[in-house]
Amino acid sequence: MRETLEIASTLIVPLGTQVVLRAEIADQSQPIPKGTVAEIVRTPVDGSHSYGLRSADGAEIQAFRQNFSILKHVKMGPMNDTSRQPLDHELSHSIIYRCVVGSQAYGLNREGSDVDRRGIYLPPADLEWSLYGVPEQLENRATEECYWEFKKFLILALKANPTILECLWSPIIEQTSEIAEALLARRESFLSKLVYQTYNGYVMSQFKKLEQDLRTRDSLNWKHAMHLIRLLLQGIGVMTGRQVAVRVVEHREALLAIRDGAESWAEVNRWRLALHREFEEAFRRTTLPESPNYEKANRLLIHARRWRAAQSGGAA
Repeated sequence: MRETLEIASTLIVPLGTQVVLRAEIADQSQPIPKGTVAEIVRTPVDGSHSYGLRSADGAEIQAFRQNFSILKHVKMGPMNDTSRQPLDHELSHSIIYRCVVGSQAYGLNREGSDVDRRGIYLPPADLEWSLYGVPEQLENRATEECYWEFKKFLILALKANPTILECLWSPIIEQTSEIAEALLARRESFLSKLVYQTYNGYVMSQFKKLEQDLRTRDSLNWKHAMHLIRLLLQGIGVMTGRQVAVRVVEHREALLAIRDGAESWAEVNRWRLALHREFEEAFRRTTLPESPNYEKANRLLIHARRWRAAQSGGAA
């Protein structure tokens, strides 16, 4: 097992953690055999000093971080070894949906703006069924791409994750498939009053952080402020129109003025508060259900798994 020995020496394992000795410790009054389970009772000031451990029979043990493994990692065995998972490039052929999000999709792009691509991948059946599993997402930071494993994507959509919902309504779709089309045909089933709670709560907490930055640092991330306003606009659209209005070109000039710092914080905050009131009114009037359609999402997931298995006779 390759435990995360790449644990940085500066990371201290907390008190009370159960551990397993990797080798016999002989420099004790009585040798402590490899495989002994112990509990951390004293932590070091840094990674260059030893831990104090206590075994089940009460023996006190001094050991450095490289001398023990965390018990829960040992119990996972090779299932805890991410090197056994396929590499991102090996799964790139499993991408079933690709779209453009970010400024290009919002209609807020300028010359030189990045092209952010997001999507879904559906892994081969034998990898999905294996003990070692598959990564929840494939990521290429150099090309600004990220693809979620299908089940993970559905879970995030059911939680009203804004980025995921934007993927479902992106006006720029570059790659699709039978399963992706089935998902898009059911995308309204992910919309519910939960969107109000998720979007509103996030914007409120993030505006508090921005206000704190303004007080403590006398600076603001104006791009972030712009996107919080955009998120409120989209949330209102979900409540009133039952869709995610990804493109916000009608508000382009006002939003870019915020991004450029051309508006005062007081003006931005006034708009934000007005949008919150509009959002709340839209929430009271919406005909959206209380929660998303979990059963429909589950049926689609099962259908996708069966479809993927049938593509290769149950094997990759």
